[in-house]
Amino acid sequence: MISPKIRGGICMNAHPAGCAREVQLQKDFIERIDFSATPSSDTAPPTAQAEKTGRRSSQGPKTVLVIGGSTGYGLASRIVGAFGYGAETISVSFEREPSDKRPATAGWYNTRAFDKLAEKEGLASFSYNADAFSHETREKIGALLKERGRKVDLLVYSLASGVRPDPDTGEVYRSTLKPLDKTYTTRSVDFMTGAISAVSLEPATQAEVDSTVKVMGGEDWQLWVDYLQQNELIDQNFQTVAYSYIGPEITHPIYRSGTIGKAKEHLENTAHHLNSQLKKVNGAAYVSINKAVVTRASAVIPAVPLYISLLFSVMKNQELHEGCIEQMIRLYRRRLYSELEVPTDTAGRIRLDDFEMKPEIQQEVEQRWEKVNEENLDSLGDMEGFRSDFLRIHGFQVPGVDYEAEVSFLDVPPLSGD
Repeated sequence: MISPKIRGGICMNAHPAGCAREVQLQKDFIERIDFSATPSSDTAPPTAQAEKTGRRSSQGPKTVLVIGGSTGYGLASRIVGAFGYGAETISVSFEREPSDKRPATAGWYNTRAFDKLAEKEGLASFSYNADAFSHETREKIGALLKERGRKVDLLVYSLASGVRPDPDTGEVYRSTLKPLDKTYTTRSVDFMTGAISAVSLEPATQAEVDSTVKVMGGEDWQLWVDYLQQNELIDQNFQTVAYSYIGPEITHPIYRSGTIGKAKEHLENTAHHLNSQLKKVNGAAYVSINKAVVTRASAVIPAVPLYISLLFSVMKNQELHEGCIEQMIRLYRRRLYSELEVPTDTAGRIRLDDFEMKPEIQQEVEQRWEKVNEENLDSLGDMEGFRSDFLRIHGFQVPGVDYEAEVSFLDVPPLSGD
């Protein structure tokens, strides 16, 4: 039997059956949506029918390559591409494999579960547990595409790594979560206990800024597109999207206006360059600004867990809350593959954070931020929801799982219908 082991806001293990069940639930959600129908106006999160009456759309991607497709938005992107559009999918991610003594990371189990579900549906899926930054991995993907006679029509860049080795020099760069120019002091919360405390971070050096840009900027995204284009492995009307976040003023000093913000600026500049580069194949590159969700990273960024807790409470009250799967359904149906031109903001970015950033939502969150303390956290925020989401991304507290049953570390158990 496996129980969550959490240290310093990091879950050290994962539950194979829980991870598999979570992937199954996302697929089940997809199957209750009719992707072949024109979506309703984009004023509310997508909702599913009670029964599995959904149909796939033929007006979408045929070959989807996801860089970072094992968890979160990357995994949801793969699920929507496969089960909403019938696409062949390829994923590259780097996960710890299991042993007899300890479980794998959640992403390893997620990927195994996805592959099994795709096989049952007769959908081709290829999962590479490899260094996505290396030229060798790109060449492996290229060889697979050539062998199968396929070209990529959607490249999703959803890599979340704090470390990046330069594929040419081997030098290792590490990202840093720091403010710029001056010390930043804010409040943060221990999401397991509800304890709120003050946190101060010293400003980054220029070397730390540069290293963060190397890891989290657009350089590797550019290398992937370059490789595919130079080897004639992208189709006409090719689209590529990288995921990012802006967030509220509350978190700007540590996020958008900090070292990560500099990396995100580089990512957006890369999208502009790629758009010029892809004109010859009628292609397009976008940065999608997504909604705040619970991830392994967001759980340890100062101020962010407290903000997300307040945000979840407000958005759920307004029936505007979304998880990764709802966000990716909107990205495909109402942005990338709608009958209309892809809507973007003045900077050319797709805005899937539109519900989060509604003035009335942000105004309410800001008011709660000024009032919140340990005594009223449960009434003003949704720390229970944050905690539940955090555990679920590691396979714990997933509905329909018997956590008293013994499981093997080495594989996912049989899925629904097996």
